[in-house]
Amino acid sequence: MQTPQYNAVPNGSGMPGAGPGAMPTAWLRSPVGLGQAAAVMLGLVIAADLFALWADYVMYDVTGDLAGGALGDVARADDADRLYNSAGYAQSAALIGCAVVFVCWFHRVRVNAEVFRPDGHSKSRGWTVGAWFTPVVNLWYPRRIALDIWDASSPGTPWGPPRPHGPVNAWWTAWIVSLIADRAGWQAYRKADTAQEIHDATAQVMFSDALDILAAALAIAFVLRLTRMQHEKALQGPGSMPTLGAVGGVG
Repeated sequence: MQTPQYNAVPNGSGMPGAGPGAMPTAWLRSPVGLGQAAAVMLGLVIAADLFALWADYVMYDVTGDLAGGALGDVARADDADRLYNSAGYAQSAALIGCAVVFVCWFHRVRVNAEVFRPDGHSKSRGWTVGAWFTPVVNLWYPRRIALDIWDASSPGTPWGPPRPHGPVNAWWTAWIVSLIADRAGWQAYRKADTAQEIHDATAQVMFSDALDILAAALAIAFVLRLTRMQHEKALQGPGSMPTLGAVGGVG
């Protein structure tokens, strides 16, 4: 799908106007390029996690042998440790790059959703970035914002029934569970001293990496689905969006 050029539609031209002190005018911009980039970066996260799973298995195998009393495995243990650390660096780099692109895409679709439905958002635009980095609220604010965007981007009129929230809920549930598992695995590995403890902790890390792959795959599905919904709604033109008279304006 090529990046389209929409007719720029602000939420003050044929849309509810913004009164004094309101948020800056929302302009409709294509989410396709950023959506594709976010999907690619999520794919890189999956690739890094697969590398990490391999490193986890090597560490799990080596520490299992050491815990069982095998001798002469010091060189294998050193190699496993270097591989494990390299996988951690790869995961961190992929995650940081993905986070930057994903948040840019998330902000883009939030602004577009305000064009589609200016009165359908419980959180301001600033939370599309801030919510991810604010403790506690980052456990539910991004999902709430995503649901508002999803509903505003659903096909048909702004007051028609939205598409089911399954893709949003599946992605968010997997994401939260993977965060919890990652935290537990990291704590267990940090506290491990003996070969047996490292062996057991590595099993937890393997589980968390597998969950992260699932969460990233579901995130790709969510990103591509929402991007396609906004693209199709934008191509429908102003007829699929609210008018000033229909909502009475936004003061």
